[in-house]
Formats: sequence, C-alpha cells, structure tokens
Amino acid sequence: MANLNYIRAINVALTEEMERDPDIFLAGEDVGEPGGSFTETRGIWQKYGFRRAKDTPISESAILGIALGAAMAGLRPVVEIMFNDFIGVCADQLFNQIAKARYMFGSKFKLPITIMANCGGGISAGPQHSQSWEAMCMHVPGLKVVMPATVYDAKGLLKAAIRDDDPVVYLHHKALYRLREEISDGDYTVSLGKAAVRKEGRDVTLLAVSAMVHTALKAAGRLEQEGIKAEVIDLRSIVPLDKQTVLDSVKKTGRAVIVHEAVKVAGIGAEVSAMIMEEAFDYLDAPIQRVAAPYVPVPFSPALEKAYLPDEEAVIQAVRKIA
Repeated sequence: MANLNYIRAINVALTEEMERDPDIFLAGEDVGEPGGSFTETRGIWQKYGFRRAKDTPISESAILGIALGAAMAGLRPVVEIMFNDFIGVCADQLFNQIAKARYMFGSKFKLPITIMANCGGGISAGPQHSQSWEAMCMHVPGLKVVMPATVYDAKGLLKAAIRDDDPVVYLHHKALYRLREEISDGDYTVSLGKAAVRKEGRDVTLLAVSAMVHTALKAAGRLEQEGIKAEVIDLRSIVPLDKQTVLDSVKKTGRAVIVHEAVKVAGIGAEVSAMIMEEAFDYLDAPIQRVAAPYVPVPFSPALEKAYLPDEEAVIQAVRKIA
C-alpha cells in the first residue's frame, strides 16, 4: 500500500504507464522540466527528456493537433490543456477533429489520446479558471469523459484512459489535490463506464460526480442522523455512463437527487434525470431533484464563490423536499 494524495496519484499513474509503454508521451504547457503547473508531471522530464515530455507553446489548438497527428501515426499521446476552461480555445480540434476522426476514416486507425485538464472551483481562481465543462464534452459523440473523485480512482481511471483506444477527456478536480488515501502501489485500472456505490441506503439515491461526491457523502451522514438512509453513487465515468447501477439504485430507493458542480442548466444532471424518467419512471415515488450551481459565471470573491458552489446543506434540503 502507498499513502498518496490525489495529485501524486496522477503523477504515479503517468510515470508507471510511460515505463510500461514506450509509445506514450506527454505534451502540454509546463509538463516537461517544470513538472506541471500542479506537480502532476514532476520528475518525468528528468527521466525521459524532451522526446517524451514535451513543453509546448501556449497554444491549446497546437497541443491537441500534436495529439491527433501522433495518435494517427501509432503513438499514445497524453496531453494537458491545464484548465478545462481552455477547451474553448481548442474546441475545433477536440470536438470536430479528435472526436470524429476515427468515425470519418472508418476506424482505419485508433485514436488513443488522453486529454487531461483540471476542473472545478473552490480556490478563488476566477470565472475563466474554475468552471466544470464535462457536459460540453459529454454532448460530443466520439469522446469518453471521466471525473475521478478519489485518490484510488485518480490513478486507476487515468491508467484506463491511457490504455483506451479512443479519445478520453480526463477531468481532475483541483480542490481534491490534497485529498489523501491509502491505495495499492501495484498496477491496476478502474474500468471506464462503471459507477461506484460509495454508501448504501434505502430511502433516496444521491448521484454525484467529482468533488460533489464528498459533499453528497457528508450530506448522507447528516441525513442518517434524521433517520434517512441515502445511497451515494459516484458516477465517475460520464461517458460511457453506467446506467444499470443508476437505475438499480433508483428502483430500490424510489427517489433521486443529482449533484454536480457545473451550472444546473443543461448540466449532466439534466441528462441523467431524463434517462431515469425514460427508463425507471414507474419506480419513482417523488420528483427527481437537481443540486447544481446557479446560471452565472463562477465568482472570484471567496465569499461569493462559497455561496455559488453547491454544499451539503443544499443536498440535505433537496432530500428533505422529497423524502
């Protein structure tokens, strides 16, 4: 076993995968000699040099262009665009090229590209560095999207993403970087498309993702003191989505609250809610609730950002409304 924090788990996953497969290389801003903006690539440049840990210019479109060409040529690029907010800068490369190339060329080649980016608020980084854009990536066919909430998953999902033959957007939450756990120091992966039951319950299902998993767990602990036993599901894989685990839980509890940090309008909660309504409507005993951020930019002010982000009290109020 190894005692690691979340960001170190990412570093270990990258290091182990590059050791395992010589076709893997890193590219992005500061991923080389500086060791990454948050130490996620620390030590890799010193071990492999520029050939496999490439610092790039500040051009997200160029970074993803490198990834697309390299993958088509048979390599397995892992590229970082730092903040997921910068997806807007390279949207064409990601949404129109990487997501569609394998389809448009009739699967004549694989596209094993891992796109790493941090997401989420909580550190007063301002409205252009604190968003959660998983729903935008979820909307585009051809991309897989994962969001680890634990140290174990930070390592295992990244390894699975790197080994996958399709493009995977790997969104790691910056507010979780200091989260620490005892995890296996051996080789393991966490399957894409499989949710995790973090807490079993019978009265209501809390479906959460990324940092909101911990918010949901705290809320579930308080609700249990009131006699309400909440089941907490960590979706962790947005695309593919583990429908079966979600539906099995909702059929058991009859109630669902979906919790995510992105704005409520057109967020993943809307898609999950619609899926439950289409496939498990007869099992529902109350309307589905969504707990998410308001439809405004993420504030820079710490006080305003705290008010903006969903918290355990908001989850508890949503549960009380239907349970």
